[in-house]
Amino acid sequence: MAAPSTAPSTPRLAELVCAIREVVGLERSPGETARLVAECVEPFLAQRDLLPPGCDEGDPERYRQHLMHAEEDGSFSVVALVWHPGQATPIHDHVAWCVTGVYRGVETERQYEVRGAGPEARLVPVADTVNGTGSTCGFAPPGDIHLVRNGGAEKAISIHVYGGHIGRLGSSVRRVYTLPIADC
Repeated sequence: MAAPSTAPSTPRLAELVCAIREVVGLERSPGETARLVAECVEPFLAQRDLLPPGCDEGDPERYRQHLMHAEEDGSFSVVALVWHPGQATPIHDHVAWCVTGVYRGVETERQYEVRGAGPEARLVPVADTVNGTGSTCGFAPPGDIHLVRNGGAEKAISIHVYGGHIGRLGSSVRRVYTLPIADC
């Protein structure tokens, strides 16, 4: 996948970026940073003027990523993900801390753990969460294996903040998991 380009900003997005920059500048642990950034993102999810033009456009084949901002020092990126009904990620984990805020629609998340080793390794579902408009969550590796999907009947848009420069990395995904899923 080609590295996404940064979208033009909006005044509201610029406010969000400044707020995130302030939190990231506190230099807390990855988990604490994710928690604080999630608190920072939440009030912006009700602002209809947050997204730059075109950042609400999806792709009929798969969820679409719009890089809205990447901090030059590589400390964070802000991305809009657009999901048509039923679109989902593969089961994956991340290269850095991550925050998700649902801007429009409903997203469902299934979290997994790897149990066993070698040929006996399996993915075990450990939690299911339904996140509606205005919901936020944040996490940091390890322990961030999950699958996210649009669980609603309408297009969903989520705002993701990653602890890295997604324009340079190309993706926040560290690994896609193809292990068998254990029956629970």
